[in-house]
Amino acid sequence: MLALLGGHLFVAKTDIAVSKVAAATKIEAVSAKAKINNIQNNKAQHKAKPNILILFFDDMRFDSFSYRGGPVPTPNIDALAAASTRFDMAMTTTGLCSPSRAALFTGRWGHRTGLDDNVELWHSRLSELDPNQGGIIRRAKDAGYYIGYVGKWHLGANGPQKRGADFIGAFEKDDKEAVRPFTPDSDLEQVRGYIAGKRDANGEKHQYYETLPGTYEDTITSEKVRSGQEFLHLAAKKKEPFFGVISFQQPHPPYRVPEPYASMFDPDKVTLPVNHMAARVDTPLSQEYPYWPWHDVSHMNEDDWRKARAHYYGAIAMIDHAVGQIIETAKKEGVYDDLHIILLGDQGSMIGEHGLYDKAAYAYDELMRIPLLVRDPDIAPRIVNRHVSLMDIPATMSEWMGLAADGESDGRSLTPLMKRGDVALSDEEDRAFYAYEWYNGAWFGLRAIRTKQYKYVWNPGDKNDELYDLINDPGEMTNLAPNSAYKEQIRNLRGQLLDHLRAVHDPSAGRLEKLIARTGG
Repeated sequence: MLALLGGHLFVAKTDIAVSKVAAATKIEAVSAKAKINNIQNNKAQHKAKPNILILFFDDMRFDSFSYRGGPVPTPNIDALAAASTRFDMAMTTTGLCSPSRAALFTGRWGHRTGLDDNVELWHSRLSELDPNQGGIIRRAKDAGYYIGYVGKWHLGANGPQKRGADFIGAFEKDDKEAVRPFTPDSDLEQVRGYIAGKRDANGEKHQYYETLPGTYEDTITSEKVRSGQEFLHLAAKKKEPFFGVISFQQPHPPYRVPEPYASMFDPDKVTLPVNHMAARVDTPLSQEYPYWPWHDVSHMNEDDWRKARAHYYGAIAMIDHAVGQIIETAKKEGVYDDLHIILLGDQGSMIGEHGLYDKAAYAYDELMRIPLLVRDPDIAPRIVNRHVSLMDIPATMSEWMGLAADGESDGRSLTPLMKRGDVALSDEEDRAFYAYEWYNGAWFGLRAIRTKQYKYVWNPGDKNDELYDLINDPGEMTNLAPNSAYKEQIRNLRGQLLDHLRAVHDPSAGRLEKLIARTGG
């Protein structure tokens, strides 16, 4: 209310009070709106920078889980599969630990990174992945992520620390640079003993299978779970988003597990695959030589193979328990609902298929194919049956985290397949590529292409290339490359392989060009 007093205009006290209330109300409204905007901005920022957890396993085959119809009940991994995109045709880049891990953490083939062999092992010429290859860990750190790394690295001493990791756990021998590479003298004596008829404790062959003393709680696997749980506990309290890797040694051969896992599967009831101990005909000569002492399997009888496979299945069951513990911890810490999870193996492994054990420079499916589950809580679960590569995982994570590029990327984001399924990739694009340049100091230069029906393996160090009809011969027991009736298929696949090698600037492209020119395809 206005009043004229002594020639001056005054505002009544009641009007002042009303004005103050209105102003306060306006301030509260603005403040409330600001709070809502802040919440929305925080949500948007969180959505742009999601929390990510990789569950990484060593030499884990694609075919053992119950969600794939395999022989091992895996309820925890099955539950994760049901909440994820299942990539049932995922392939590794190289069937060897260090090169496949380098590809995962850099998104580049070995000819770009210089890491194309195992490190710090007998005959290997390499000691580490070049620290200048900072990869996904360094890029995530630079983008403001809290970084945790637990377990096996196998790319040189202190690699995650050099790339900015904040939390390191259960890191074992990878924290020290090796003065000399690991040389398997004692393993050679052990295998020589098997050939002479000797056995280890409990009548076992510990280079292939072993019942460990103690319980699950005494295992390295359990140690890694505890360390991973500690990381999740700390990460949950941080303001910044987190990126964590829990990397397990299991189920890498030899297959060593405690009870009850060691006797969980009856060896006599284990089903051996059709290509178990299958004769290798028209295959590279390199497959006939043991590159490690335990590759000599001449002493292994059917009972030994069954026991080795039963112990492998026990290792998968133990892994499933570990996955369950990690998932439960993520839920307990309140980070699960928005958590992006990737579960994968670095490559597979041989358990008697083609008469082979462990791994070496070949491209059989038991080694080349990997399990891959990708959980994005904002994308509905589905099954994808198109070929994808381990190389596509860093490209996908880079997209999730909005990371700046740090050089060439040889992968593609998996998001379109996760959102749209198989239709997101054409039939012509439905293929995967594979390389095996070195194996512990021995050169092979192998390159391979896998399509829905065929797998072609180029072996430049041998007279025998390989061609398998994966539909009619899923066990890859008949090499069709020498058969003149398949000239056109080989010509076509070589052409596709050459296009790929050129696209990624692989130096081996020139050599394949010469082969094609000399042979007319």
